[in-house]
Amino acid sequence: MGGATMEPGAFERLSPSRFVSFVFPNPQPGDTYADPLRVAVLDSPLPTPAPPPCTAAMLVPPGREDDWIFSTAAGHLQLLLSSSSDDRPLARLLLVGDVPSSSAKPYFRPQSDADSDRLLRFQQRLLPLILALSPKAAFCDGLPDIPFLSFEDDVLRLTPVEMLVGPVAGEMLVEDVELDRSPSAMPELRRRLRFKRMPNLVQSQVRLVLDSSSSSSSPGSFRPETGSLVQPYLKPMVAGLSLIAPAVGRQVRSGLMPRALCVGVGGGALLMSLRSSFGFDVVGIEADDVVLNVARQHFGLADDDFLKVGVGDGLVLIKYLSTLKTGKDLNSSYGVSDHNFIALLGDHSSGFDAVMVDLDSEDPGSGVYAPPLEFPERSILIDVRTILKDHGIVVVNVIPPCPSFYKQMIDIFGKVFAELYEIDVGNGENYVLVASVSPVEIAASLTEDPFLNKLKEVVGDRYVGAVRRIC
Repeated sequence: MGGATMEPGAFERLSPSRFVSFVFPNPQPGDTYADPLRVAVLDSPLPTPAPPPCTAAMLVPPGREDDWIFSTAAGHLQLLLSSSSDDRPLARLLLVGDVPSSSAKPYFRPQSDADSDRLLRFQQRLLPLILALSPKAAFCDGLPDIPFLSFEDDVLRLTPVEMLVGPVAGEMLVEDVELDRSPSAMPELRRRLRFKRMPNLVQSQVRLVLDSSSSSSSPGSFRPETGSLVQPYLKPMVAGLSLIAPAVGRQVRSGLMPRALCVGVGGGALLMSLRSSFGFDVVGIEADDVVLNVARQHFGLADDDFLKVGVGDGLVLIKYLSTLKTGKDLNSSYGVSDHNFIALLGDHSSGFDAVMVDLDSEDPGSGVYAPPLEFPERSILIDVRTILKDHGIVVVNVIPPCPSFYKQMIDIFGKVFAELYEIDVGNGENYVLVASVSPVEIAASLTEDPFLNKLKEVVGDRYVGAVRRIC
């Protein structure tokens, strides 16, 4: 709302999804925050709980005011939703911090925490403003208790690399970060990709390692680590391949490369790992050509004869390949935009050993969830099963928005596939579902299976051992 004039009593009532930001004089200028302050008010999109409604405030960490997490309505919404609980659902979240600049700036976490007494005095100075911005219903039992929430993450340093706009993903930011891995490890350098429409979600990330090549442009420069699986759910997704280890091993011994279709490319770390570590023939489909260019330029994605990527709708491509597999007449490319990519597919009539699905919702107003609602539909899953080999599997990254969504996914998958397995990523957010076309074959001697041993080397025994049958 900027400098617009607000009507008296504008915030007395809750208005679902209303987002307002404005500047306000700093009651304690010259201290932690500049003058004026930016104040942002967001009402929850969820139904209003029984009175009194809960309001909370959060101080934007100094230096992070440009971060989309704090400067956009989408980021604000994710902060509200992640700060709510069943016992205390937030009806309104207030953000107070410095005014963002017009472009992203580097961030360095302060060496020492802010003085707690000074911070407490600042919060007390803000209390009249916080109360004035609270809904009238919050006062039904007297003066409300409005907590100041804290924001913590592991970012020690953040350097913007490039900001771009894609036709599907919208505004996106490539950034290099130094992450605090204490107390177990030293800080780690990573490159990340985030979308403005869902800034709290890291779309892709890879580890950065020292570039020791003689062609390096400057001493001490860094490059993306090939096939880096630091995104929390990627190692569990790869671990799902343990279910087809015997069949893949037989193919490799007979001179046939295993094939994988990756629906959703992002930075390309999964594709590069399948290609470089496991010798797969990989096909990737990405909806946004700018994201593909970012993957090639900033994340180390390298196309070759056995790693091909193209632009298009992944679900449409699955339908297209299913139609080819069943031998039906095909009069169009079903909306797959890159016709050269269709030609590059070659003969995939024998099917894929694995279909890897890493797609998330494009609607920030509904929160973070994966896959999109249209994926776990029976007709699409039948098409996926059609393009898989008899021993094939589909591996899906899942962020359930609610328990009922996850249960429904399991029910639908169970009706289409022979067996269903789950891997708990362990971060309280992601699960990996693995569905098989046929009952899973158990290797006669797992210790002598080279493919399985390579899996354990790359992703660790933890995730391979965490694969459990649920249906």
